Amino acid sequence: MTKQTILYSRLSKEDERVNESLSIENQKAFLEEYANRNGYSNFVHLSDDGWSGTRWDRPGFLQMLDMVENGRVAQICIKDMSRLGRDHLRVGLFLEQLRESGVALIAVAESIDTSKGEDDFMPFRNLFAEWHARDTSRKIRAIFGARTKNGNHVSGAVPYGYIHDPTDRQKWILDEAAAPIVKRLFRGIIEGKSPTQLANELSAEGVLTPAAHWNKSGMGMPGKTTANPTNWAVGTILHILSKEEYTGKKILNKTTKESYKTKKRQPNPDGRLVFDGAIPAIITEEEWTVVQRLRETRRRPQRATGEANPLTGTLYCADCGHKMYNKIGKTGRENKPHDEYVCSSYRHYSRSCTCHYIRVEVVEQLLLDTIRRVSDFARNNEAEFIERVRQESTLQQETAVKENKKTLKKSQRRREEITGLVRKLYETYAAGKIPESHFADLLKSYDTEQTDLDIEIEKLQADINTFNADSVKAERFMELVKKHTEFTEFSPLLLNEFIEKVIVHEADKSTGKRIQKVDIYLNFIGSFDLPQAEKPQEELPKTLSRGRKPRHLMTEEEKEALRDYDRERYAKKKAARLAKEQAQRDEILAGTSFETVAKVSSQGLAKTSSQGINLKSIKIAI
Repeated sequence: MTKQTILYSRLSKEDERVNESLSIENQKAFLEEYANRNGYSNFVHLSDDGWSGTRWDRPGFLQMLDMVENGRVAQICIKDMSRLGRDHLRVGLFLEQLRESGVALIAVAESIDTSKGEDDFMPFRNLFAEWHARDTSRKIRAIFGARTKNGNHVSGAVPYGYIHDPTDRQKWILDEAAAPIVKRLFRGIIEGKSPTQLANELSAEGVLTPAAHWNKSGMGMPGKTTANPTNWAVGTILHILSKEEYTGKKILNKTTKESYKTKKRQPNPDGRLVFDGAIPAIITEEEWTVVQRLRETRRRPQRATGEANPLTGTLYCADCGHKMYNKIGKTGRENKPHDEYVCSSYRHYSRSCTCHYIRVEVVEQLLLDTIRRVSDFARNNEAEFIERVRQESTLQQETAVKENKKTLKKSQRRREEITGLVRKLYETYAAGKIPESHFADLLKSYDTEQTDLDIEIEKLQADINTFNADSVKAERFMELVKKHTEFTEFSPLLLNEFIEKVIVHEADKSTGKRIQKVDIYLNFIGSFDLPQAEKPQEELPKTLSRGRKPRHLMTEEEKEALRDYDRERYAKKKAARLAKEQAQRDEILAGTSFETVAKVSSQGLAKTSSQGINLKSIKIAI
């Protein structure tokens, strides 16, 4: 088999901007002229146009490597060593492979021919080529960094649902054909549908996939085309549901690379730049947040019904914190099957927790009743509702900020102490009073503690800076209330829009009755107490009025009469309270076997979620 001569050329985008003589055509002509002049008639051109020298998955290079491994190459001709690559370690390994395979490398412009002996300066040339790549990468990063800080995109990719503004490619506008599909997907998840169901619906209706849509519109966006342009994949649905840009945020620097030598990108949460309202919104921020929460839970269909219960992922055990497990159970004398939830750690983890059993119909009735009562009050007393939420959230926020400031001062004081201790440690070590090993251990310990304090101080300061008494958006809850005019029956849509989570406590049977407490957290609003109906105050008879005569001036008969009156009034209040509690029990769990006591009370402001949504806490004791 006659071996061939490979004429290899490579051109990256950066090289193209620097020197036009490096074009692929010029390199091919240069190498071909050299091959003809030196009698290398059996040659073949291999090239990588638009590929960086830091990448080793270049198609032309891989083909050349395959030919070398198969023993089909006599020599390789390149213009200079930088065309082979810009990583001196990888180039060195490739040269060693050529040496073992008996293949000569010829760098024409640098007068290198390994068949005539190695050039002592070759390693330095490879190192200089790598430094050039590193310097170029640093400059490009600086340019991209300046552009992103100004809110400019550095990529031409646009999420499905948007297109470039014809007058300014830095601006995105709505794609009238695709934006409704995006909104439909988010609403479908909130309504209780699975990504598989949504994919099947779109496929059955003949809706074009994102890649097919881009190809049809001539946008030229990246995406794999399939034989069936309407065959939606579940992965495509999930990718769309993860895009926060649909809330109207321009998000830059989402990913980064560890080094210019690798092309693998990683999430960059600390370096993200977010510009709110920079692009048209397709969905609300609340819709996006609800969908992300729903995506975190995998709902398994029941064997009996073949469908997953929408409450899964919303109910949590109050003791161990695990999610509640949905199953079909049988209890009672009639032993009829019913839908219920139990603690998942009780079922799956060797019963490390107690059962926390609760029936689905009970939870649904509790949630519907809570949503109805709070919504009715908010609708009928909008101004008072908003003001009460703001006042209570302000108190809670101020308390949290006060604690943060206290902790911040303590951390700053400790950091200053460490700085003084390190200074004294150096002086002690310089005076020869402590050995070097002790000095190194102490210095490392102080350095670790100081680093942890810096992180804590930064976080505390950020929390204080972002404090806003109006961050609890009662208006958002009002929008939900006005959108839902009736609360006649429980539904997945009602659950996902109003309820953030439900905490189920273990039932108390010590009194001979089953008493169970359930904490219900609603979206958007903070701690809130439903005001009790005002009652006319009872007045003491004039003969017993505390206001008419101080107690120490009363006679013993008057004091005894006053005590009798207080006991009678307390008994009346207790009887009225018990009657009211009985009425609430009958209203909340009508038709169930539970005896319940329902009350709405303040739980304090829950922590803000990572998406910035504040949670409503309502306690209902069953």
